[in-house]
Amino acid sequence: MNFNFRHVEIFSAVMSTGSATAAAALLHTSQPTISRELSRFEQVTGLALFERGGGKLAPTEQALMLYEEVQRSYVGLQRIASTADAIRHHRQWQLSVACLPAFSHNVMPQACRRLQLRHPGIQVSITPLEAPGLQDALSAQRYHLGLTEDGEAPPGTTAEILLQADLVGVLPEGHALCSRGVLAPADFQGVDFICLAPEDPYRLKADDLLRDAGVTRRMAVETHSAGAVCATVALGAGIAIVNPLTALEYAARGVQLRPLAFSIPYTVSLVTPSHRPASAGVLRCAEVLRETCRAMAARLSEVGR
Repeated sequence: MNFNFRHVEIFSAVMSTGSATAAAALLHTSQPTISRELSRFEQVTGLALFERGGGKLAPTEQALMLYEEVQRSYVGLQRIASTADAIRHHRQWQLSVACLPAFSHNVMPQACRRLQLRHPGIQVSITPLEAPGLQDALSAQRYHLGLTEDGEAPPGTTAEILLQADLVGVLPEGHALCSRGVLAPADFQGVDFICLAPEDPYRLKADDLLRDAGVTRRMAVETHSAGAVCATVALGAGIAIVNPLTALEYAARGVQLRPLAFSIPYTVSLVTPSHRPASAGVLRCAEVLRETCRAMAARLSEVGR
């Protein structure tokens, strides 16, 4: 059918105003133009849209049916126009961030709150992914930003270290070891211990260090999640060694944090895909993530004091 958007616009104006004269005033054109283009629209669609008589236009059943679809289409066009206006005036950004599941519970909620306060209207989609799927998704340029525990950038990306710290010990309130400012390997001898899964890299490092120190723990509970470890510790089932950010998350839930006399490094890196354009929203989100990690590092510096 050889009609264009202008024909649809004229039809919609006549339907909403009830006359060619009023439609002409609405569209800033002449009444003869409205009548001519309306007749052309009827001709190309093969529909009898109006009954004409006494200078009036009465919509037919076909016109009413067509107008329902036109109204739905106009809603979509208005949304597109509103979105374009919001983007033009920096009122709306849509960002996608992929991260390890742990970061979706600690770093990202705090960063999103900062973004909301500073940039109202921003929309952030957070996708938790386990490695190596996380690295693959970032290399494929499917997300604007990523957060990983690896200081090295996946192929096709750049990486920036936002936070470097050590794993910490977590204890239930009232535990005998709460009197210690720093936990040494010997402090773990014979205690009930809540541990991560056997294949977890941080679990393996802690096992090696304590084994080399001749320490034997009682493995009370084993789980894949650092959050589950801390929740179990909070209930008094034992003590644990976990990443510092999850530990901070549970500091207000009945868990005490203590630095370790030995080092198990922990890194948070911001990953930026190299082949996606860095919009203003992406740059602002990256800066807020930096601020969030600096604030968390400051809180960690107070642990054990």
